[in-house]
Amino acid sequence: MSIPFVAREAEVARATAALDRAQAGEPSLLLVAGDAGVGKTRFLEHVAELARSSGAHVVAGHCVDLGEIGLPYLAFTEALDALQRLDPATVEAVAAEHPALRRLLPGAGGTDDEGADRRRLLEGIAAVLAAAATPEHPLLLVLEDLHWADASSRDLLRFLVARMTDQHLVVAASYRSDDLHRRHPWRAVAAELARHPRVERVDLSPFTRDELGQFATSVVGRPLPPATLDKVRARSEGNAYFAVEILEAGPDDDQLPWSLADVLRTRLDPLEPTVHHLVQVAAVAGRRVAEPLLRAAVAADGNRGLDVDAALRDAVAHNVLREEQGQIAFRHALLAEVVYGDLLPGEKSTLHRAYLAALQADPALGSAAELASHALLAPDLDVALRASWAAAEAAAEMLAPQERLRHLEVALRLWDAVPATAATIGLDRVGVVEAAARAAVEAGAIEHGVALLRSALEDRATGPRRAAVLRIALTRALLGLERPRDARLEIVAALADLPERDADRARALAAGARVALDSDLDEEAAAVAAEAVDLARRVGAADAESDAMTTLAVLDQQSPQQTERLLRDALERARESGDGVTELRARFNLASSRFYAGDVAGAGSLVGESLARADGLGLTWSSYGISLQWLGELVRYTTGDLSAGTLRAAPAGLESTMTLVEAVRLYAAVARGDADAVARGTELMGEWHRDPMILHVAGGTTVDALTWAGRHDEAVARAGRVLDDLSRTWSETFLGGIWHCALALAALAYAAEDERLHGRDPAARVAAGDSLVKRARSTAELGRPRGGTLGPEGRAWLARAHAEHARLLGRDDPALWEGTVEEFAPGFRYETARSRWRWAAALVAAGDRAGAREQAALALAEADAMGARPLADAVRGLGRRARLELPGVRFAGADVLTARETEVLGLVAQGLTNRQIGERLFVSDKTVSVHVSNVLAKLGVSGRAEAVSVAHQRGLLSPS
Repeated sequence: MSIPFVAREAEVARATAALDRAQAGEPSLLLVAGDAGVGKTRFLEHVAELARSSGAHVVAGHCVDLGEIGLPYLAFTEALDALQRLDPATVEAVAAEHPALRRLLPGAGGTDDEGADRRRLLEGIAAVLAAAATPEHPLLLVLEDLHWADASSRDLLRFLVARMTDQHLVVAASYRSDDLHRRHPWRAVAAELARHPRVERVDLSPFTRDELGQFATSVVGRPLPPATLDKVRARSEGNAYFAVEILEAGPDDDQLPWSLADVLRTRLDPLEPTVHHLVQVAAVAGRRVAEPLLRAAVAADGNRGLDVDAALRDAVAHNVLREEQGQIAFRHALLAEVVYGDLLPGEKSTLHRAYLAALQADPALGSAAELASHALLAPDLDVALRASWAAAEAAAEMLAPQERLRHLEVALRLWDAVPATAATIGLDRVGVVEAAARAAVEAGAIEHGVALLRSALEDRATGPRRAAVLRIALTRALLGLERPRDARLEIVAALADLPERDADRARALAAGARVALDSDLDEEAAAVAAEAVDLARRVGAADAESDAMTTLAVLDQQSPQQTERLLRDALERARESGDGVTELRARFNLASSRFYAGDVAGAGSLVGESLARADGLGLTWSSYGISLQWLGELVRYTTGDLSAGTLRAAPAGLESTMTLVEAVRLYAAVARGDADAVARGTELMGEWHRDPMILHVAGGTTVDALTWAGRHDEAVARAGRVLDDLSRTWSETFLGGIWHCALALAALAYAAEDERLHGRDPAARVAAGDSLVKRARSTAELGRPRGGTLGPEGRAWLARAHAEHARLLGRDDPALWEGTVEEFAPGFRYETARSRWRWAAALVAAGDRAGAREQAALALAEADAMGARPLADAVRGLGRRARLELPGVRFAGADVLTARETEVLGLVAQGLTNRQIGERLFVSDKTVSVHVSNVLAKLGVSGRAEAVSVAHQRGLLSPS
């Protein structure tokens, strides 16, 4: 397969700078260093391509691993062969002056000067390279794999560097830095050369995460999901060759490709048996191991005679192991995989028992998690259960729910196998299941948490009171999955089994208020929340009080100040109680209330603070941790930050939790003009069974993308399906419907403009638009916005719906667009700029050219600043058509179309192809093409449709 070239901008810049200097007579040597597979060959290929494109000549030679016997000057012989084919006259002329050179030329068969000494040979090579390099055609000599170079080639390279004066020459030589053990012959030469002023070292590092993402996208043809990318990065460590092998084998396949495994095994071949055994012991611990633990495991394995210090030094010298963060680590994670995978089952068990013995003898050598891992694989199930429980408790103290869940699930798997040990844990099985369910929900694995809670409810050891507590947790989990109907059944059952004056009853009431809130039963939600607050204060349940206060704040949206005060109080009570999940709920609602009140900047500040708090609580992947992430993306887009940014990678198995976050990122993707926005939106829409919000966001943004792409009928049809599905799921008057109606009206307005341009009646589109604008108005009146009044965003989209409807009717109204700009202006940067563009177009139609230029200039400046390419292109298109003086806009002079050009343009307006126009006018296709090109040039436009539109606006074509 063809390996793509990505990143390496700084390194390429240094290489091209060297080529520029060579053209001016400043030769240099580039020493390109990097690990095997990091991309040295591909880098040199790219540099060679750039050199050729700039007029340089390129020749290359390769060193080969022939052991200690090597072939003298092998790489130079190959390069001279290429140079002779490229410039035979120059090579022959130099060989005539330096007969010794013929020894390295193909087919020489000896020379007239058999006694020519080595120095004359070196001088001949230097002379031919200098002669072949000219200012017009500098010479790039590429030498690969110098770690395999023979002694003669190493000496020749040193000689060439010493002779560098004013030649138009660049030598680019690569070598594997991870092959250079202490006694490697190239190591000293490389160090000596690096000190020369004509030598520049270029280190190729492994890809960063973003660079590896670009590389993987080029290899497989599509972006990898963040979790998959992280998995590939963890295994490949950014090494290009390793990444390609893993991607071709399938990134989700944990089995190492055999071809890659064989390459890695060659690293182990030079090791002595005792050193190889030390490496095996290290591999059983994983990617890295603390040195004291490694030594203790070696001793416990019965290898007291092994000189660990000497073996470690040798393994480090051969670049198998290295010191990393105070531990002994494999140079590559995949190397550890290979070594461990090559062990027989009995060998693995023996070495795990050695670690187990070492950790039991001195627990300070490692963690409970390490003890549990080795005990499980030794196997010693009693120790594994106790250690897994201890590891789970340690993870809980460190606020690490993913790790806690993993250890608890190991404990549950072992529970029945070692009942005597299970009895010493301090909890029964239901208690461990409940703890695991809580960890699952906090970790974002809510479906799994629900399954665990249901299994606990089915356990015969679960009595009514305990079942009620489990049902409260189940209710909250179901709400996190947007399943309020199921949640209502559980909370009703919980309340039936709880006493009147009880902290758990206060928690159940608070959860019940949330159920009513999510079911749009606002009066019930307010009454139940008030009851929960009262009971929580009487029984001292601060967590329940905070939860219920948050619900009351969400319901009371009449005064932003009052809402903020309630949520601040709820937040304080949650922090006092130590309930992180409830605290994040208060934080999310505090930020979102600011956002929907129009304080976008304030919302952004709160989101950033709250995400940091979520990380600190270990709740990054909880329901409200995810909600804060998507709200952060929405705020970023709304404030005009359209950069792609970096999407957090969910832990393995939790990738679906980020679906809504990915959908929200489509707002910016559409505004940027990403080519795959429609495809991504369509794919995400298929995931809306997880959360109707996914359909809402992905559906609307996809409609917008289709409209930008000129696929107006598809956009209208898509908007209709989304509205129908969400109406059935939520209600006919869900407030987000105003946005969908406005987007559909925009698509209809564009389609109607096309109809009118081609002389067709847009009556059907107008009728569809009348229905949509009526629905938008009805939703604004009946959609029950909390607080009783439509918020700033809702008002802005309603204003746009009215403006688009007027445009659909053929009465583009500047006043309506001005009103739309005023509604969006407080915080919605992109939509404000887009509305200014439409306002400018309406002013053009109304004859106000000065006003149009003012609004178009403002829109264009914002579009360019944000990187909103489709909008910037559209504004410039308006400037060309209306002849508005805008930055970057060129329009034609006063050329008047000829009669024939006007005739051709009229037929273009009817939708005819060049061939059809030729048949109608009895001319050739080529003649028609010339006329069309002339029309485009005179009108200053780039396409046929734009030409027709401009011609209509300027009165060059009759309306019919």
